[in-house]
Amino acid sequence: MELPVDTLHHVRKTIQEHSMLSDGDHVLIGLSGGPDSVCLAVILDKLREDFNLSLSAVYVDHSLRPDEVEKELKFCEGLCKKLRIHFHVRKIEVNMHAGGNHINLQEAARELRHAVFEEVSRTINACRIALGHNADDQAETVLMRLFRGSGRKGLTGIPPVRNIEVRVKGSESRINKNMLIIRPLIDIERSEIEKFLSINARLIPLDSQLPYMVDTSNLREDYFRNWIRLSLMDKIRGKNPALVRDICRTARILRDEEAYLELIVTKTLMRLISRKSESSIELFLSPLEKIEIPILRRVLRRAIDATSGLRGITFEHIEDIINLLKKGRAGDSIDLPKDVRVVREYSILKITSDKPPVLSEYDMQPPCEITLKESSLILKASFEEKGGDPGDGRSSVLLDSGLIKFPLMVRARAAGDFFYPVGFGKKKKLQDFFVDEKIPREERDRTPILISGNDIIWIAGYRADERFRVTEKTEHILRIEIIRL
Repeated sequence: MELPVDTLHHVRKTIQEHSMLSDGDHVLIGLSGGPDSVCLAVILDKLREDFNLSLSAVYVDHSLRPDEVEKELKFCEGLCKKLRIHFHVRKIEVNMHAGGNHINLQEAARELRHAVFEEVSRTINACRIALGHNADDQAETVLMRLFRGSGRKGLTGIPPVRNIEVRVKGSESRINKNMLIIRPLIDIERSEIEKFLSINARLIPLDSQLPYMVDTSNLREDYFRNWIRLSLMDKIRGKNPALVRDICRTARILRDEEAYLELIVTKTLMRLISRKSESSIELFLSPLEKIEIPILRRVLRRAIDATSGLRGITFEHIEDIINLLKKGRAGDSIDLPKDVRVVREYSILKITSDKPPVLSEYDMQPPCEITLKESSLILKASFEEKGGDPGDGRSSVLLDSGLIKFPLMVRARAAGDFFYPVGFGKKKKLQDFFVDEKIPREERDRTPILISGNDIIWIAGYRADERFRVTEKTEHILRIEIIRL
């Protein structure tokens, strides 16, 4: 099959510029039967010997167009047989996934399709997933994101190469294997692709009048992207025939600048992290508050992405976090999509998808030790004689055991709780005490409250109740200590 020299040269240049292929790569092609994926399959076959490639392809039935699937499947199978490409088929349920996750059909299809690509790649041990996005797709994406209010990062468009991390089961453990999604046609305009296919139509096995299949859903202008493609782009081309080339150049410039800014963000974030896990990240508050807004937005998005991913996170959410930073008080928090919470504590900003633990109820019959797993501490209770270390009232406290009803109960706070804080002289609501003591809201449901009968005797780690303190009349003493795990 002969390719126009300019097309092949153009694609080869893109592959080399972005290091898409290496010698001996096994490439999985996303093949729909449309012009882009057909062109991609033919070009990769042409480059097979140059890069010593192994080629496979997968057709994905989205369960949306049952009247068209049979013809597409037959076409793709015939093409792969002609080009000696191993052929795979998978079926996904897009409607079900969209309804179950409250997302639109396009997003649901994309998620499931990419999951299929990764699954097949693992099965056949492919290290590259080649997709047929072209320069027109790039221009349409940039315009669509512009109309939806995207920032600089969104206007970089579709990345020519994207690294994905795939979990691969090994014989003894699970390991991470790096895989690349590549788009060799990203610099080729749709008109050039269709011209190439027209020239080579006699060499492509098909039963239709065109050298590719037509997805009728792409002809409906009720989809936003389709309206841009079918209506808006043609009108703008009337004023600027180089529209696609110019938009793609802008996206390329923004990608280069974005890469530089992301490097700055990485260095900035490394200095800010106090603690990090797979589901939570804590950032030092003082330096965070001094960062200029353009970099701060990026730092926050990166921090959220590290804990839960960015799906559903909008510009308004980032602005809400900045407002929490600038105007919030310790203990204030906001909720984000996917059960992510952002908490402003006294010295850190915490972004977490963990559910805050609530202390369970425990019985305590001294002398004893009990482990409070939700609070990550041990309470140790013992009886002793007068004259011992009085303790600090926070990590260790002495109480008049003659006034206490046993067994004690250890629990979380409850609505209506009150006590008589030592040194305060009068009754105080527990909620007011937590606020005055600046106890972060994240900690309040796991702060141990020790109960005798119906009375609070000690807020573990903070203050005892005046009614149970040791006096000259005390005969028996109970000591309770906190041991941090």
